[in-house]
Amino acid sequence: MSQNASEAFAAIASQYIEANKHKELLTLLLDKYLSSEEQLPVQKTEMGGTEAYVGSVTLEWFASRVNFASSLPMLQHKYNSDTDNVEIDADSIDEIQQRPLDWTRQAALVQYLASRKHHKFPPVLVVINEPWVDNLQAPEWDSQGKAIKSSSNFTAIDTNGKIGVLDISHENITIYALDGQHRLMGIQGLIELLKFGKIQRYKKDKTPAETTITVDDLIEQYQVTPAYLQSLTQEKIGIEFISAVAAGETREEARRRVRSIFVHVNLMAVALTKGQLAQLDEDDGFSIIARKIAVTHPLFAQKENCKSRINWNSATVANKSTVLTTLQALKEMSERYLGQKFLHWKQEKGLISMRPENEELAEGIAEFQKLFDYLANLPSYQILEDEGTPALRRFSFEKDGGEGNVLFRPVGQVALVQALGILVFRKGISLDKIFKKLRKFDKQGGFSNIELPNSIFYGVLYDPNRKRILVAGKDLAAKLVIYILGGIKDSMEIAELRKDLAKVRTFENRTIDFQGNLVKPNEVGLPAIL
Repeated sequence: MSQNASEAFAAIASQYIEANKHKELLTLLLDKYLSSEEQLPVQKTEMGGTEAYVGSVTLEWFASRVNFASSLPMLQHKYNSDTDNVEIDADSIDEIQQRPLDWTRQAALVQYLASRKHHKFPPVLVVINEPWVDNLQAPEWDSQGKAIKSSSNFTAIDTNGKIGVLDISHENITIYALDGQHRLMGIQGLIELLKFGKIQRYKKDKTPAETTITVDDLIEQYQVTPAYLQSLTQEKIGIEFISAVAAGETREEARRRVRSIFVHVNLMAVALTKGQLAQLDEDDGFSIIARKIAVTHPLFAQKENCKSRINWNSATVANKSTVLTTLQALKEMSERYLGQKFLHWKQEKGLISMRPENEELAEGIAEFQKLFDYLANLPSYQILEDEGTPALRRFSFEKDGGEGNVLFRPVGQVALVQALGILVFRKGISLDKIFKKLRKFDKQGGFSNIELPNSIFYGVLYDPNRKRILVAGKDLAAKLVIYILGGIKDSMEIAELRKDLAKVRTFENRTIDFQGNLVKPNEVGLPAIL
């Protein structure tokens, strides 16, 4: 080996040894500071004048050590132990820093954590508090009522003061959730379930419901093992600590800062619209199929130099809009049509859906594609290229007039498809037979001019008093479509439908029949069966 090569090797070896020494030193230093469970490794951050400490804790630690906001001493006189909420009144309104807890969510969150392999909670924001904070006579307050220290005890282990450990010892501090109280509720429910084998379901105000969730239920329903469930307690969640009081603050200044942060966090966290959820959801089978149809079916194909026929975000369609429907409406159509076939796709309210198997998804897409092939051949949709959606959607009395066609309103599309789902999958009537009648109905103007009394949708999907669409009439509209297509045979069900129709066609004690005459409610009758 040459001298130069030997020197180079020696230099590299020296650097390696030096690097290892630094690593060993760092390891010893971290072991010293992190050997106690009372020290949490964190990174110090600062934004908007507020210092914070970011780290992670196990779900078990989080459930046992973090409290709801109602545990704050300043709120104890308004604390309701039955609901874990603070009662809002004239005295407490300025102290409230949390929205009321909704205890119906606990069971859903527990099931989510236990059943979903790729479950994930975002980091939580908590406030770290010490006993002296609520004692203005404590020596930690100066003569002007300002804190001489922070309620967070952070020890830096780097020269810049950014990396270090946070004192989280039991006797010195209490911690409460500023943002993440329902995540706390869900994790506490999970720990309780694993400890006792079951948890109680609750109503919104924490009144016990009639049912419980057991570990055996989860194992049977979601095919998980006891060992897997137990391992969840050691998973980690991100956590960000802020001080209840910072050095130099008065107690009132500190309270306002903490309350303001809570408001800002919630204002900035704008919820996704239902349309945006339908765009992103990779678990809900109905959303997956709606997206597929929206981008592949010729009825929604985007033509050159033309705007999209799908409103991807909003739930509504403006009169002047050139879109045909919304993604949210397509998702609802998918749910109301295919939900009659794939009953197990529907999830309990508040739960995240379980993604269907690929074979079922393919079958659902084929069924929905077939439905839209038939819909696209309705006379109203056949003239879409020539007329354009605004003219077909507008009511006759609006500027420039229009056809008032319910097939160009999301609410009408959903009602029709809901009816078709029941007819096809519950009644066993073929799409061929159904659409033979629907094409005739459409040619006769059955879907048009819903603002006129001769329409079956008058008073149902159209409010003649306010001259606008009635979303609340969706289910009744679906029943009427089922009836005119011969899908209702039971005399009691027919009588109930007649009664419901007369009710919605009664305005200020005046009932209007299909000829536009004022009649008694029992004289309205039902439209002719096709």
